[in-house]
Amino acid sequence: MATSPPYPTHPTGPTGGALRHAHWWQKRWVRYGALTTLLTLSGLVILALVREQTGTEGFLVGLGLAVLPVPLLVASFRWLDRVEPGPWRNLVFSFAWGAFAAALIAIIANSFATRWIAIATADPSHADTLGATVIAPIVEETAKAVAVLLVFLFRRRDFTGIVDGVVIAGVTATGFAFTENILYLGTAFGTDQLSGDSGIASVTAATFFVRVIMSPFAHPLFTVLTGLGFGIAALSGPRQHVRRVLLPISGLLLAMGMHALWNGSSAFGEFGFFAVYAAFMVPAFGLLTWLVIWTRQRELRTVREELPAYVMAGWLAPGEPFALGSMRARRMARQYARRRGGPTAARAVAQYEAYATSLAFLRHRGRRGRAGADFAVRERELLHELWGRRGFARPALEHAVAAQPWRAYGYGYGQPVRWQQPYGQGHGAMYGQAPGATYGPTAPYPAYNPYRM
Repeated sequence: MATSPPYPTHPTGPTGGALRHAHWWQKRWVRYGALTTLLTLSGLVILALVREQTGTEGFLVGLGLAVLPVPLLVASFRWLDRVEPGPWRNLVFSFAWGAFAAALIAIIANSFATRWIAIATADPSHADTLGATVIAPIVEETAKAVAVLLVFLFRRRDFTGIVDGVVIAGVTATGFAFTENILYLGTAFGTDQLSGDSGIASVTAATFFVRVIMSPFAHPLFTVLTGLGFGIAALSGPRQHVRRVLLPISGLLLAMGMHALWNGSSAFGEFGFFAVYAAFMVPAFGLLTWLVIWTRQRELRTVREELPAYVMAGWLAPGEPFALGSMRARRMARQYARRRGGPTAARAVAQYEAYATSLAFLRHRGRRGRAGADFAVRERELLHELWGRRGFARPALEHAVAAQPWRAYGYGYGQPVRWQQPYGQGHGAMYGQAPGATYGPTAPYPAYNPYRM
């Protein structure tokens, strides 16, 4: 069995870790059990409250209609996260928090605040308007932001930038909108049952068109602003404490403001809803989509720029930085592995790509002085994960590079080196290596400092 290459040099310093003598409430199974219990109880209570308001038949109709946009929205956010996909458990937690805990907080707080305002002002219609435009945005966006905050604090390794903030916030809001849509659609169905209306002119059809067809992205769009604040804060240095606090708060305030504008659109006249939709919602959605896609392309560029150092150390094959920095090449590698080795090989290649991406981001943060005290530990973990999957991944990635119909750019140590010929023909000439140089598990490598700019 081949020995693994030596580790690249890294700064020495204190290392983080778990407490040697942790109290019982600090154990992972206790925290997971408490969180699961909280979400389960919240789910049972909120679903019971919604069924009470809509009736059993209305609840079932609302559930069937509300679930329709969920797979599309979750798949969209998962697609954005393809460069460095986070674990599914974070998405499951985010969706469950939005659908159960945040929705329960919102329905209780909104109802209490609206009733209190109605009693204080003796004007129920004014209380409903104030509750929708002021109370609901504050309560709902704060409740959804808690999920982003929890992932940011307790799953910090999985929360490294803008895309992570957008994905966690978007999935949380998707869960919240799911439960809210059950309530609105079920209530609309009950109204139609009482009035005898049905078909395209019914209240249910109108509600479905507005909430599911026209604006399924409304709640995700609001909460994504909060996620952007947390995502930019995650890119900040460890000493930028003020920035790490103010950015999430600013994002939350923007989310509340846009939510209030959306809820208050009916106050702008007969066509107020369509005016706000066209003038604010659609442009904001387009701008945020462009920002996230641009960020994803920048992440791929980071992969291509940071991984060549590990090529020189012998951890990666020379063509891998390019293949791992191209979504097309990564997809081809997984497809090749699936054809040759089945689902197990394809899964190993997908994991290899994810670990390599995390390694590139870790080194990028280290060079900018933003890595934590566990830099060396995390680097070793990622390198060992890569080394254990290299048997599946390297042939697949080599195939992906060789299949590219255009000349690519590889990276030598310190500066880009143009690949002069297709992958697999004369590695020395391709990668700018000195004549007779050997790269692999037993080869020496030029020491580097991951904090060097």
